[in-house]
Amino acid sequence: MKTHLPAAIAMSVAALLGNPAAHSQTYPAKPVRLIVPFTPGGGTDIVARTVAPKLTDRFRQQVFVDNRPGAAGTVGADLTVKSAPDGHTMLVGSTSEVGIGSSLHTKLPYNTLRDLAPVTPLASTPMVLVVHPSIPVKTAKELVAFTLARPGQLNYVSAGTGTGNHMSGELFRYLTKIDIVHVAYKGAGPALADLVGGQVHLMFSTLPAAAPFVKAGRLKALAVSSAQRAPSMSEIPTMAEAGVPGYEVVYWYGFFAPAATPKDVLARIHADTAEVLRLPDVVANFAKQGLDPIKQTQAQFAAFVKADIEKWAVVVKASGAEID
Repeated sequence: MKTHLPAAIAMSVAALLGNPAAHSQTYPAKPVRLIVPFTPGGGTDIVARTVAPKLTDRFRQQVFVDNRPGAAGTVGADLTVKSAPDGHTMLVGSTSEVGIGSSLHTKLPYNTLRDLAPVTPLASTPMVLVVHPSIPVKTAKELVAFTLARPGQLNYVSAGTGTGNHMSGELFRYLTKIDIVHVAYKGAGPALADLVGGQVHLMFSTLPAAAPFVKAGRLKALAVSSAQRAPSMSEIPTMAEAGVPGYEVVYWYGFFAPAATPKDVLARIHADTAEVLRLPDVVANFAKQGLDPIKQTQAQFAAFVKADIEKWAVVVKASGAEID
């Protein structure tokens, strides 16, 4: 019996739609792109390049990093939103463009909660307050006193306006009532380079990005932003211990995909990534850089992201920061 081609195609499509697992069985069908919305050398880039080769092994397809910096990470996020919803393009999202950017940017071309699906968390890290060795202070409390005596004379750098570095500095400024000047760079790498070179004074950096310079004595670490000390650099006190109570920031990273991506594909990515995060060499690599793997279900991660957006909306409003 002959079957007309259009009817055969329709039957195939119906079978595929009726069997959601068919998506994950054929995924990935080509290389997978991880969009890092910042320049190389920052925390997001470090996390992505640690995980990518391990996912390549599991997927049996190349997983590669594509750095697309701009507008505090929102350029890369927008590129992800507009990509094909098939799991082959994902955003390595973070506190900056997801948690903070959702309320800081008044004219985003997308809605974070509506257009990006949280896939899986990756890791978290405290921020670390680092200063150039020429600044004659040993604690965060001494830095506050030093700065209060010199209003407007010290600057702090960030990976860009609206990034986690920037808003961590704004929260510090808000709580301590100091007058310091924000200088925005196009990425954490260039900002850290100028800080090490002595062109600028201080920065709230992610721990993975700053740790090599601190260990080499090229930067001075005054405090970490978490409630507990970082196991990888336990000699650095918390903000509360260093004389600034009430200050707490944890910077996180995770995978996001276009919202229309099939649920079974998202589940496959989540499961495989969770396995990667349990690998001993990944755990050791993360620990060495001050990163803690995050263990959450997709639903827990989605709830966490929503709560983080709401938390940073309060900080953004209090700071008066805004980007058109």
